[in-house]
Amino acid sequence: MAPGQQSRSGFRAFVARTGLAIALAPVFVAPTPTPASALELFGYCLFGDCKTGDESDGLIDPKRYDVSLNVTASGQPDRDLKKAIENASLLWQDRKSPAAGSAGLLTRAKADYKRILAALYNDARYGAEISITWNGREIANVPAGTEFPDNAQLAISVRAEPRFRFGTAEIVNTAPPAARRSDRVVLPADEGFEPGAPAYAATVKKAGRLAVDAWRQQGYAKARIAVQSVTANHDTGELNVRLTVEPGQRALYGPVEVEGTDRMRARFVARQTGLKEGAEYDPDDLKRAEKRLQRLGVFRSVSLKEADAIGPDGRLPFSLTVQENKLHRVGVGATLSTTDGAGVEGYWLHRNLFGRAERLRFDGRVSGIDSSADFDKLDYFLGTELTLPGRFTPDTDIVIGGFFEREVLDLYTKNRVSASVRANQYVSNELTVHAGTFVTYGEYDDVFGTRRFGLAGLDASVEYDTRNNKLNPKHGLYARFAAKPFYEWEFNNAAARFEGETRLFVGLGAQERTVLAARLKVGSIVGAPISEIPQDELFLAGGGSSVRGYTYRSIGVDVPGGTSGGRSLFEASAEIRQDITDAFGLVGFADVGQVNEGAAPDFSGNLRVGAGIGLRYNTGFGPLRLDVAFPLNAQSGDPDFAIYAGIGQAF
Repeated sequence: MAPGQQSRSGFRAFVARTGLAIALAPVFVAPTPTPASALELFGYCLFGDCKTGDESDGLIDPKRYDVSLNVTASGQPDRDLKKAIENASLLWQDRKSPAAGSAGLLTRAKADYKRILAALYNDARYGAEISITWNGREIANVPAGTEFPDNAQLAISVRAEPRFRFGTAEIVNTAPPAARRSDRVVLPADEGFEPGAPAYAATVKKAGRLAVDAWRQQGYAKARIAVQSVTANHDTGELNVRLTVEPGQRALYGPVEVEGTDRMRARFVARQTGLKEGAEYDPDDLKRAEKRLQRLGVFRSVSLKEADAIGPDGRLPFSLTVQENKLHRVGVGATLSTTDGAGVEGYWLHRNLFGRAERLRFDGRVSGIDSSADFDKLDYFLGTELTLPGRFTPDTDIVIGGFFEREVLDLYTKNRVSASVRANQYVSNELTVHAGTFVTYGEYDDVFGTRRFGLAGLDASVEYDTRNNKLNPKHGLYARFAAKPFYEWEFNNAAARFEGETRLFVGLGAQERTVLAARLKVGSIVGAPISEIPQDELFLAGGGSSVRGYTYRSIGVDVPGGTSGGRSLFEASAEIRQDITDAFGLVGFADVGQVNEGAAPDFSGNLRVGAGIGLRYNTGFGPLRLDVAFPLNAQSGDPDFAIYAGIGQAF
């Protein structure tokens, strides 16, 4: 039985006639509820509604009102459904803010019918009565121009029937099984589109999208839902859905026309999309193409669009519109620390040297400035780097760089120069490979005395990253393995440095407000003793991203006269991250680490353990981090506690 065939009165009849079209439309609005409490600090609203004073600024005729909300399902109160309607209703969400006159209040109230209806259909409630009244009159029948009094009393009443379930859930003309793993799409039935399952409107929309995506993944760029048949049987509480897919013609890539280039070469930009003319269409290629173009760092905006129709030869043309950034960029910064003194840094960047997004960058830094004006205690860095993107393949970057640096640490002082050439290969969105060669020479003053080292070798690494957010991951995996074989010519040693790290994140619950995080890092150096390896190649531990509770890079190997880095490293961390509100969260953590003189970790002793608690404030782009950690087996010279602050999670 189709909606509307049964006799309904009032707004219920309007729901039956038009509701399904609304429920299956692509736009659903569910505003975030306003918190009941608020906190303002230093003029910033940290959470909640911090508005004070007269909130009607800018309104010519502010109209305040009160609104009540009553929601029942099958004659009984339903807290979850009421919450969903509260989130959907403009009248409810903005009840503390005046409307723009009587006309604004009437517009706000009348818009609530469709918004509440969408919320009901999202909860599979296809039989419901919605009533919004003022002074006993249904708002839908209140004519334009009606004048509302101040503090008008409005009432929202929603009476819903039980959730509908799918009677039939059918897709006509499904795509054949995908031959390639990358082309596989989740089956609609696996997402709840099957007889007997709750008939959520979102499930119907998702089923249609998945059915179309299955064809698009196999080259049918213009696949669409041609016929959508949806009927509701109010007597049985069933929704019968039949979606017919029209795949259209299989498409091949046509030419890519580039618009908006100024200094960039249009031909190079088209090549960087990686869309080879004549190859089979794949929507995944389009996502990778946009990511490649954004990775160039020269465009302010990128828009890649396919033509409306496939050509007679089966080729689908594309248009690419770009907007270039300014040619140069300059940055400066300063730091101030009670322990490390002041510092200044800056860089100069040329984004596009020869029309192929070549980036030339110079960096400079001076730190450790204090009142003593002792230049021997200052840290210096001066480096340059030339990046040549899209060499050999659109996913291959060549990076040529060099630098001079002086670093004064508690354990050692170094002065060195270095030059390197490496290639970065972006295999996929998750997998990146780096490989290159380097030469470095420097003088080191540490516990072993003053020595010079000259190194030449290879440096390679592989990174796999499926984290949903790099600064605040809720789920995913990060893994990295690096190998660095080298020859040191001052002591005539051939050696190799290996390092591996894994981070795992598991979010609990639908909103992932609780996250379990773990990290494991190991390292090993073979081929030479610690006295014949530069300190910056040896392993040290301790600090805010290592073993918290201990001073930065203070965990090493005890040798006569002091502490040195070691040839093996073991670190492990575990965290429980809990969101308290949308803005604030708490973290409990424990870290363990060890540095050993041998090439393999030795767990018989010398393990350092730290634990503590942290506060997180979500800024939108990343959490502000404040951790307090305590060393649980402190050694002589270790602090009683340590405080760490930064942006982003500790790992």
